[in-house]
Amino acid sequence: MPGLQVCEHLPQVAKLMHKVAVIRSLNHKAGCHNTLPCYTGYEVPVADNTITKETYPPSMGSVCSYLQARDPVRSAGLPDYVYLPCYLGWGQAIRRAGPYGGFLGKLHDPLTTECDPKKPEGAPDPLPGTPCTVLGTPRLASSTLPQDITLDRFNNRHSLLGQFDQQQRLIEGSHAVDSYGKLKSQAYDILTSSKLKEAFDLSQEDAKVVERYGGHLFGNSTLMARRLVERGVRFVNVTWDLFWDRVKVDYDAWDTHTRNFDVLKNNKLPGFDQTFSALLEDLDARGLLDETLICVMSEMGRTPKINGNAGRDHWTFCYGALMAGGGIKGGAVYGESDSQAAYVKDKPVSTSDLCSTIYHCLGIDPGYRVPDFAGRPVEISHGGRVIEEILA
Repeated sequence: MPGLQVCEHLPQVAKLMHKVAVIRSLNHKAGCHNTLPCYTGYEVPVADNTITKETYPPSMGSVCSYLQARDPVRSAGLPDYVYLPCYLGWGQAIRRAGPYGGFLGKLHDPLTTECDPKKPEGAPDPLPGTPCTVLGTPRLASSTLPQDITLDRFNNRHSLLGQFDQQQRLIEGSHAVDSYGKLKSQAYDILTSSKLKEAFDLSQEDAKVVERYGGHLFGNSTLMARRLVERGVRFVNVTWDLFWDRVKVDYDAWDTHTRNFDVLKNNKLPGFDQTFSALLEDLDARGLLDETLICVMSEMGRTPKINGNAGRDHWTFCYGALMAGGGIKGGAVYGESDSQAAYVKDKPVSTSDLCSTIYHCLGIDPGYRVPDFAGRPVEISHGGRVIEEILA
């Protein structure tokens, strides 16, 4: 795109910016590492950002699940909402808020995969700021039957359990029982649906395609996301998280408090450049880009000032997001920061605005209301507006 500067460490992405819209004025005041705003548009500080609560508002993916449950035309044997490669915060032994059904109930939580992240053989020890590509492949938990359980025996058990459930529903008639029924059905699909298992089987992909996506955990997760969308899954979230408390790899991830420039140059940006460009080109080649919305975002940005450890710290007052595909005007640039990239100078964008735009591109009215725990109608975009200027 003429006149648009892109970091020299993103050469492949730079070639594709005519397909991407850039938002340069995203901001919120709900606190750093508060992940609720970017998943829900709900910009309210929370007392503890290392836990999630059922009283929180639902994520965009959960709203999609809620609406899909009311749609008679659905993809049989597939979930409505998938989260890869592990639940948010797993690598730090916490569970961050945001990607869940919240007050819509666990019925609309995502199907979340598991993973075994590891560093490449011979890579340096994970000292603070050491660049290290995380390897691994997401997998479905408990997706195979025990050896002593045949499919016929499993189906008999499933039928018997269904009879018990029917009597239980007659007795209770509760929402909890309905939720359990869908979750049980999803578990059954995981064990029996070849369509779902095929989506997670990267051995069916050309080895060159796997390599093009990067072959690491983030790349494999993104390739699986494409396979899921291709088969009809409505909403997929891929997170490039960190794992320093679980397996001691990839110490800093994107949270570059130390050696910011080294980590970005040698690990983070090359990995993102490869995978994001691969996804754009792959969807485009398959004729899926126009109907698939891609959004790259985070819960915060980085400070404009460099700290004493050559790092950059947390900052929510001005950062960015990328959008491409379904309904987005490629090459659009929206918003502007001040000369220090510290605060918004022009056209501020809230996370609720961003969520409203995503809902609009998905064909969902951002003003749609869902019932909270008390039955009160709550707007899914929390007062956001659609960013019309970046729409095709």
